[in-house]
Amino acid sequence: MPNRPRHAVNGPDMPEVGVPTQRDNDDRIWTGEPMSGEQAADIVSTVMHRRGPVAELRDKGNRFLRRHSGPLSDLGAIALALLDVLLVFPKDAELYSHILSGVACLALVLRRRYPFLVLLATVPGYLAGWSQLAGMIALYSLAKKRAWNWQTMAGAVLMMLCRFVVWPIDDFLGQDWQHQLLNLLWSVVDAGMPLALGLLVTTRKELVRRVTELAATRERKQQLQAQAIRAEERTRLAREMHDVVSHQVTLIAMQAGALKMTVTDPDSREIANTIRRLSTKTLEELRQLVGVLRTTSDEDDGRPDLTDLRRLVSDCGLAVTLNVDGDIETIPRPVSAAAYRTVQEALTNVGKHAPSAAVSVLVQVGEDELEVRVRNGRPRGQRTPALPSGGHGLVGLTERAELLGGSCHAEPSRDGGFVVTSRFPLALPGVPAPQAPQHA
Repeated sequence: MPNRPRHAVNGPDMPEVGVPTQRDNDDRIWTGEPMSGEQAADIVSTVMHRRGPVAELRDKGNRFLRRHSGPLSDLGAIALALLDVLLVFPKDAELYSHILSGVACLALVLRRRYPFLVLLATVPGYLAGWSQLAGMIALYSLAKKRAWNWQTMAGAVLMMLCRFVVWPIDDFLGQDWQHQLLNLLWSVVDAGMPLALGLLVTTRKELVRRVTELAATRERKQQLQAQAIRAEERTRLAREMHDVVSHQVTLIAMQAGALKMTVTDPDSREIANTIRRLSTKTLEELRQLVGVLRTTSDEDDGRPDLTDLRRLVSDCGLAVTLNVDGDIETIPRPVSAAAYRTVQEALTNVGKHAPSAAVSVLVQVGEDELEVRVRNGRPRGQRTPALPSGGHGLVGLTERAELLGGSCHAEPSRDGGFVVTSRFPLALPGVPAPQAPQHA
């Protein structure tokens, strides 16, 4: 017999594949409880994303630096300026040089709020002292804060003069032209480097701001373009609905009117009158729907809601018992319109499949939920031929309820009828509830 891999067959001493195993004190394998996929994913995620003490310490350090970046940068600038002074300061320097250099270094703590005044405070220490780096840092802060204006230009000129002029003045006047030319070149470098760096940082910030604004403008343009496309499509749909459906319904109403005038049977005349009345009502709702499609706003004005429910029940031609429990005038407009469409679709289905059955409609307003229930009994008498149906009515009711955060269920009842139940939340984000009218 050829050898098989041990994992291919579960032998008597092998645990089931996919079941975790453990070993007891005798080193024997025994099968534990099966592990669910969610538990296994949690274990793998914990092992893969377990953070060590070094990573946690690094994250804490990064958060601390981001929170105290301003004061820390000021302390670093002062420390560098003092180090620069201590490294080049001669032992036989005058007392005022010590004082002016110290003032220039300590003044950097105010460089964020008063950059130009701080630069003026560093000029004496740079000219008559040894705080060259403090002056350069002050010029960088001024260029970064003020960009390119008269204060920045004046600060750059002062830094060039401090580097070009040698203190005391007698030593400067005693230099030959070669040393003075060399000092002039170095003054341009010493003043130009912090100036260019500060302007570069400012330009980068401005560029980032412009790119962000450009991205926001482009996104807004895309949104407007999408809204224009949707408005055009809605207008096209409204035009087609008006041209096709309105024409056909108008013909039905005209034929029903002609039938009412020609027949002599009272029952036939009543049926013709009902057809004409329903056709006229359908045309009115179609015009309202076309008006909603043509508008570009998101308002729901013109759509029927639960306040029109009694008229719907009286005009449907069925034996309907309506029970309204609660104040329907305080329900948000989208919820009220969706509940109305639920009752309308349910009554339409009853008229198609069980026109002789008794129907009960319950509208119950709770504390945070609206429940709409339409129940019809077993059809009685001879069944009428089935009317054309697309099969999308209940699907549309479910989608309408889910869009509002609710639910819709349709199922046969125990007595042979049918029950449609929809629930809608009364609290919608961004949609205030209408105020009930105050009656005198």
